[in-house]
Amino acid sequence: MVKSLPVQVEVAVQDYFFEPSNLPVPVTEAEWQSWFQRWLEALESEPSHAILAEYQEYELSLRLTDDAEIQTLNAQYRHKDQPTDVLAFAALETDCPQVDPLSAQPLYLGDIVISVETAQAQAQQQNYSLRQELAWLGAHALLHLLGWDHPDEESLMLMLKQQESLLQDVGIQGMALTVL
Repeated sequence: MVKSLPVQVEVAVQDYFFEPSNLPVPVTEAEWQSWFQRWLEALESEPSHAILAEYQEYELSLRLTDDAEIQTLNAQYRHKDQPTDVLAFAALETDCPQVDPLSAQPLYLGDIVISVETAQAQAQQQNYSLRQELAWLGAHALLHLLGWDHPDEESLMLMLKQQESLLQDVGIQGMALTVL
């Protein structure tokens, strides 16, 4: 199916890290919106993402939080009682009714939760800016929402290459392919 209209994505950003503390925000809500839109446009032409070709509108949520909250979520959903950098809860993996592509409803992709505290530590460790690390984690989580996984080294390398390509699409360069 050939699309005649550009991809539209609604990103609901829930900032529970920067907003309450009045810290400078390294990525604005408008930038997140733009990044996810460009990433989905880049991915929709790939055969492995055939479902994207059927839709023009998407929704996802992004929550920026701290280590304490992400540790609670990680323990609850992954049975790992420790903080992590990012969690992705894919709506496409559930047995919920699928939305008809011809309806006016956007395709809900799922929820992304990023620990800014862990992202800060990783950015410092890798000598990246927090902005670069947040973009890296956002792209990684989007791929998980679309069904990507990395159970072995080969699939991890494919996923990391795709992430790097997505980051280049939004002008973020210089991030090495590192094992997560």
